[in-house]
Amino acid sequence: MRLDKYLKISRLIKRRTVANEACDNGRVTLNGRIARASAEVKPGDIIGISFGNRETRVEVLTVQENVRKEAAADLFRYLPSPETASVKEETMNPEAGGEF
Repeated sequence: MRLDKYLKISRLIKRRTVANEACDNGRVTLNGRIARASAEVKPGDIIGISFGNRETRVEVLTVQENVRKEAAADLFRYLPSPETASVKEETMNPEAGGEF
């Protein structure tokens, strides 16, 4: 399935045209690389979306052509962003200067 269509069906982005524009502007990555809207999405792929100063990362669990609104969240799972993971690691690791 195309990346822009997956973003719309999974409801990560509200409209397909907005998903297409986000891809064109380099705000969407697929497995760590800037992706075009026509890139193929498959289970196991990691999608990153930049929303202003925030980045959302998800892992694709399944790809379906049609999904009900209630089941859209079952298509993916959220992953911690690299910034969040490094902050969490510093606070949990006393050697890194963080507190327990």
